[in-house]
Amino acid sequence: MTDTPTLPAVSREWHLASRPVGWPKPEDFAFVEVEVPQPGEGQVLVRNKYLSVDPYMRGRMSDAKSYVAPFEIGKVMQGGAVGEVVASNAEGLAVGDHVLHFFGWREYAVVAAKNAVKVDPEAAPLSTYLGVLGMTGLTAYAGLLRTASFKEGDTVFVSGAAGAVGGQVGQIARLKGAARVIGSAGSDEKVKLLLDEYGFDAAFNYKDGPVSEQLRAAAPDGIDVYFDNVGGDHLEAAIGSLNQGGRIAVCGMISVYNNTEPAPGPRNLARLIATRGRIEGFLVGDHYDLQPEFVRDVAPWVASGELKYRETVVEGIENNLEAFLGVLRGDNTGKMIVKL
Repeated sequence: MTDTPTLPAVSREWHLASRPVGWPKPEDFAFVEVEVPQPGEGQVLVRNKYLSVDPYMRGRMSDAKSYVAPFEIGKVMQGGAVGEVVASNAEGLAVGDHVLHFFGWREYAVVAAKNAVKVDPEAAPLSTYLGVLGMTGLTAYAGLLRTASFKEGDTVFVSGAAGAVGGQVGQIARLKGAARVIGSAGSDEKVKLLLDEYGFDAAFNYKDGPVSEQLRAAAPDGIDVYFDNVGGDHLEAAIGSLNQGGRIAVCGMISVYNNTEPAPGPRNLARLIATRGRIEGFLVGDHYDLQPEFVRDVAPWVASGELKYRETVVEGIENNLEAFLGVLRGDNTGKMIVKL
C-alpha cells in the first residue's frame, strides 16, 4: 500500500434512521461516527472535499419501487462526491490524486478504483465536477438536446430555471441558437439572475400568479420545448402553450416529491393530440455516451465565461442534511454543494 498521511481515527457520516413520510424530519436521520475504513485490493481511500445534495435523493429515502435502489435503514447514504486519495491499494490512482465518485454523505470513503473518475483540479475548480461539468451538466445537455430534440430557432421554457440543471438548460439553448428562452423561478432575486446573468429572454416568479397566465405573457407565440424540473401546474401550463410538434422532457417533478397523496395529473393532456406533442421522461444514466461530446461543447463555454454557473455552498458535513432540505425548499441558486 502506498504511504499514507496520518489519518484521524473516526469518520463522520449520515445514516437513514427511518423512512420519511411527507417532508423529511431531522429524526429520520442519524449523524454518526465510524472508524476510518482501509482500502482493500483495487480500492482507494478518499477524503471527501465536496458533497452533492440533489432532489432525487428524496426518492431513495422511500422504499417504493423505482429506477434506483432505496437507501437502507441504518446504513450510510450515497451521493456524488469529489475528494483526494489519501491511501491507495489500486494501480492507476495515487495518493494526492483527486477523484469523482458516488460515496458522499461521509467524510472518508473507500472506493473501488473502477468506480472512481480522476479529475484535474487545475483544469477547473473541484466543485464544478459535481455541477456544471458533472452529472447535473450532463443532465441538462442530454435532456435538452437528445430527449427534447432541441433545434435552432426553438422557443424553450425551463422550470426551476435558477437551479443547477435548469440554469444550464437555458444557457445551452441560448448558445445553440434558441429563438427565445423563458424560465420560471421562485423569487424575484432568481428571476433577476436569469435575465441579467444567464441571458434568458424572459423569466417570471411562479409565486406571482398562475403559471399558465405568466407563461402565455412571456411566450405569446407558444413554446416548442419544455424542460420540466417541477411538474404540477408548470407541466399543465407548458402543455397549454405547446406549439405543434412540441416536445417536453421530464427531468424531475420536485413539486410532488413530498406529497403523501397522488398529485392530480395535468387536466389538458388531450391537447397533445391536436399539437402532436410529445412528453418523454429521461434519466441521465442512460446518456453517459454523450459525456465526451458534452465536455467538448461545454468546457470551453465555462472557460470563456459564455456559460455562467452559480453554486450555493454550505460549510461542514454536520450541515449536510440541512443543505439537502434546502434543495427541497428551493433555497439554492445553482448547484447546492457541501464543503468539508
